[in-house]
Amino acid sequence: MPKIVDHERRRAEIVGAFLTVVAREGLAGAGSRAIAAELGVGAGALWHYFDSLDSVVSAAYQRILEQVDARIEGAAGGRRGLAAVDVTLREILPVSAETRDEAQVMVGFWGRLAVSRRPRSVAADAITRWGDPMRRRLGEAVEDGELCPEAPVAELADVLLSVAVGQQVHVVLGTGTDAGSCPLAIIEHCLAPWRPAQATKMQNGWPAGSA
Repeated sequence: MPKIVDHERRRAEIVGAFLTVVAREGLAGAGSRAIAAELGVGAGALWHYFDSLDSVVSAAYQRILEQVDARIEGAAGGRRGLAAVDVTLREILPVSAETRDEAQVMVGFWGRLAVSRRPRSVAADAITRWGDPMRRRLGEAVEDGELCPEAPVAELADVLLSVAVGQQVHVVLGTGTDAGSCPLAIIEHCLAPWRPAQATKMQNGWPAGSA
């Protein structure tokens, strides 16, 4: 009787092996042979479940987005305003071993997507994915008086998420810093002009003296 293989479970195991190799050896070391070795199978066995390494990276990217979403939901539960913004960004910014490993996969996926002929709808853009929740949290911060009423919530959300994605690129390229507080300091620099204590006077829609 032929052996019954759980296709989705095997795919999940391959993605898990890929992520394990990335955490240990970096993205450059996570080729098909390394993934297969992690699983204890021949490299050819991978292609019964994925049609290319790009497909493995894409599936890993999707898993990471889901993991980040789950962590954000858990961390932000019961929080609002800037407290929720802070815990959300801490799950995206590369400020821990886990988020730095995730950055390797996310940036690697974007790099592969940039030169791929495959449809770009294979994964939601990270900034778009987290944009609405970020705008909502910043809106709460305005309502609660944590940010001044003139704070450009939509634009500020885009800036904060762009910083988060940019910091992921920096850590992958080795141009960032090992100090986890630095990305958070950049976030605070973006928010500071819109805190009530700093934005008491406005000129042309921006805090006085910021030009």
